[in-house]
Amino acid sequence: MEWLGSSINTLSSLPRWYLGSAMASCYVLYYLFEVVKKPILATNPKGKFYTFIEKNMPILKEKFWPTLWCIESRAQTILPLFVRISSIPAVAYKREILAMKDGGEICLDSLEPKEGLPPNAPTVIVLPGLTGSSKSDYIRGLALIAADVGIRFIVFNQRGSGIRLKTPRTYCAANYEDLIEVINHVKAKYKDSLLGAAGVSMGGLILGNYLSSAEGKKTPLSCAMLISVPWNVHVGIESLEKPVLNLLLNKRLASRLCNIIRRMYSVLEDSVKKEDDEILKSKTIREFDSKYTAKEFGYKDVIDYYDHASIHDKIHKVTIPVLCLNAADDPFQPLEGIPLDEAYRMDNLCIVLTSRGGHIGFLEGIFPLNKEQYMFRMFAEYFKTMLQEEGVKHFKKEDDVSK
Repeated sequence: MEWLGSSINTLSSLPRWYLGSAMASCYVLYYLFEVVKKPILATNPKGKFYTFIEKNMPILKEKFWPTLWCIESRAQTILPLFVRISSIPAVAYKREILAMKDGGEICLDSLEPKEGLPPNAPTVIVLPGLTGSSKSDYIRGLALIAADVGIRFIVFNQRGSGIRLKTPRTYCAANYEDLIEVINHVKAKYKDSLLGAAGVSMGGLILGNYLSSAEGKKTPLSCAMLISVPWNVHVGIESLEKPVLNLLLNKRLASRLCNIIRRMYSVLEDSVKKEDDEILKSKTIREFDSKYTAKEFGYKDVIDYYDHASIHDKIHKVTIPVLCLNAADDPFQPLEGIPLDEAYRMDNLCIVLTSRGGHIGFLEGIFPLNKEQYMFRMFAEYFKTMLQEEGVKHFKKEDDVSK
């Protein structure tokens, strides 16, 4: 043990700047060799999507450089709320209230590039994540970069987001009836426009369930993108229930869901009002979904609801080109829940998997203070190429050849 004591004495006698420099050097080496990596591209290496990527998406050939001082998964998930909320400016949307068939209402917030768009300019419908809206930092970032590349940007705010609820119906990750109405409305409004859609987190589940459904096979959408989607809801919920930091994220979201119930009390059915106190006691997303969502949408229980909401076992049913962005360290969706094996067999779908990035994070650069972030840049590059340039033509050409 003498050598240990001698080593400690030697280290303690060194100047602090020397020790600090050594530790900084070790961290930089760890960052360069273990953190900075090219993303995994899970798609058929001989398929249409891989050919499209090789030709049109240089961002996917680059390494992802997470913000040097923010590489931990929860940090990448939480810090953007503070970094982007102050650095990404407010967006001057144009609001449209859309009446739904059942008497409910939703609001669509749209942004067009400053120079204006021709009638046939491409349009992308975006579905925010759980409790998100057109005001969310990541949605504003997507909106502004879409405007930069000449794409009309329309946010589909879920019921109760931005306007007063008229029915007791809120969100459901497995239900896409509202999305069908929104897509049909937007397509009728912009008849000559190529139409795409993007879903973030829970919005990605709704979009994914739609694309894998019978209605999705005849969709007017030309392409889609899923960002930080929790493919397997069971796996995602279990991860969010792990202490301590994941559980804190879970409780925060559950609290926001309970606030929606508080705001909608006047339109709740009497049977639900009696259970209102119990719903408002929900401390986790699973508790809330057990007490409210599963019952409101007619599922047997929360397990049945999560079975229907998950899309990891449905992606083979998707027929249009879909780009998916996930991080391997996403606390909302651990790696084992992401269907990489299935994606490697698909020609029209690609899962881009970064080693770091958290949930809807993907912060990069020393000072991630603008919309030129990895997630935003990928969104713009994908839809610009797919809807304005050769993307859709590439897939249609391949389809014609295969016939």
